Amino acid sequence: MALTPEFGPKDIYAQIERTGIQGRHLNFIDDLSSDELENLFITAGMLEPFWRSGLELLRHRILCTLFFQPSTRTRFSHETAMYRLGGNVLTESNPLISSAAAKNESLYDSIRVISQYADVLVLRHPDDERVLADIEQLGSDTVPIISGGYGNVTHPTQGLLDMYTAWRVLGGDFSAMTVMIATPDLSRARSGQSFALGLARMGARIVYSGTTGLRTPDVIREKLDAVNANYEEHNDLTITQQEDLIADERIDLLYLPGCSVKKGDPGRDDFMKKMEEYYFTVDGLSRIREKSGKIVGVMHSLPRNEGEFDFGIDATQHELYFKQIGFSVPLRMSLLANIVGAS
Repeated sequence: MALTPEFGPKDIYAQIERTGIQGRHLNFIDDLSSDELENLFITAGMLEPFWRSGLELLRHRILCTLFFQPSTRTRFSHETAMYRLGGNVLTESNPLISSAAAKNESLYDSIRVISQYADVLVLRHPDDERVLADIEQLGSDTVPIISGGYGNVTHPTQGLLDMYTAWRVLGGDFSAMTVMIATPDLSRARSGQSFALGLARMGARIVYSGTTGLRTPDVIREKLDAVNANYEEHNDLTITQQEDLIADERIDLLYLPGCSVKKGDPGRDDFMKKMEEYYFTVDGLSRIREKSGKIVGVMHSLPRNEGEFDFGIDATQHELYFKQIGFSVPLRMSLLANIVGAS
């Protein structure tokens, strides 16, 4: 460890000040610099011992969760994080039925109203362009807004918890990591794309595996190129070819974004049909280990569906997707404390 002027006992208040993101919105994960990301993870590590017992960093502060799309993990983990920090929560999980949105109130007006009640807002919405335009128009007339998932392209808090999991399991040096993101539909893989964008910001290598016609969206490609990301995209590989690629490229983590298409959408049936070539198994991971000598960690944004991958992986060393859930609370405690500001 290098001797620096900051060396001394750990101080959570000084760490939050060092992170320096108080009052900021979070729309895309690359809104945060590499230093800000690193400090966010350091804060999460300091808060990790309290993710069950709690502490009073945000006493009397109020979080509002406003979700126009279904959610379990994202909404519950943010709410749990706020309670663990000593704060309180206002939650609306069905605004088109039980809020003024059912009376045709605009999102712009809803946010301005909520800003009179809460100190921070976590928002999920299907229309990313509309949300981003409203946030820009609102300017300073709103509390900090954290994206809980906008449209098909951005889910930064999912990306952050995936990054924190990788940071914890692989020792914190992103520049030494190679991560594969595999899905039939890279065009709607907002969790995988957010993870990739964060990894790129920190210097990790990214290997995409998708299908022709459903590639990484241009908005994400432009952002990857802007940070000089080390990435490549493969299309239409068989499962055997994907296993060989993982072994040959010495992949550390395999990320499966899952299917975000709703039931009843024809695209969902098409997605599941294509899953045959993305169905990773315990046997396949064993073959990869024999060839490369590496135990590849398997991550998934959840919820998962039958047919996406071998559930037998649950009982192996490869499983990280449930461990990610545990890491989501200290990470989101860190995010809320840093954006709201502790006092």
